[in-house]
Amino acid sequence: MKISILIPTYNEEAYILHMLKKVNEQKNKLDLEIIISDDGSTDQTISLLNNNKYLFDKLITNKKNQGKGGALKNGLNNCSGEIIIIQDADLEYNPEEYTDLVNPFLKNNADVVYGSRFLGNKTKRVLYFKNRVANFFLTLLVNLLTNLNFTDVETGFKAFKKDILKDIKLKENSFTFEIEFTMKIAKLNKKIYEVGISYNGRTVEEGKKIKLKDGFLALFCILKYRFFN
Repeated sequence: MKISILIPTYNEEAYILHMLKKVNEQKNKLDLEIIISDDGSTDQTISLLNNNKYLFDKLITNKKNQGKGGALKNGLNNCSGEIIIIQDADLEYNPEEYTDLVNPFLKNNADVVYGSRFLGNKTKRVLYFKNRVANFFLTLLVNLLTNLNFTDVETGFKAFKKDILKDIKLKENSFTFEIEFTMKIAKLNKKIYEVGISYNGRTVEEGKKIKLKDGFLALFCILKYRFFN
């Protein structure tokens, strides 16, 4: 089974090569296709990638920064695997746990698998309380409006069958991609699973890009895609 690893990037010169090496190490376990979708990086990310092309299969570049959702949408069009795994470029999520994401597809015929930072006993870095509260609130609201029982709707570590993209049209260009995707698959009759993952979160000083306004945008999108789209 071929798996596409889709990596959205934006100004990740400090992490990109180390992350790609970690992803490539998983090729001894899984049949991987590595696709990078760069969202208009202005640092040395593209230069580093062009000098290390052996580390990936495809590079898609946007001249203008659109946002994580824009990068993912452009990348999804270039994935050829039966399963697509989204991998952030900063190593907050561990490529060694791809097999955890893939197992529900093999054992339970899953359609979508979320890596939850709030399940299981794997290592999690202790970080911002306000972010945790916001995530809890957004997850609770999604569950109330969908009658599902997610534990982490804002996770950036998820996998899904490529075929489900035929049933949803993705529009969001920002971090609200995560909410749009969740709300739209919740309306489909698909088998959704969660698995516990580790989480090595970044601080703002280390390059964390999500901001307070993204939480309010996520709230808006929950209501938007529940009642109007």
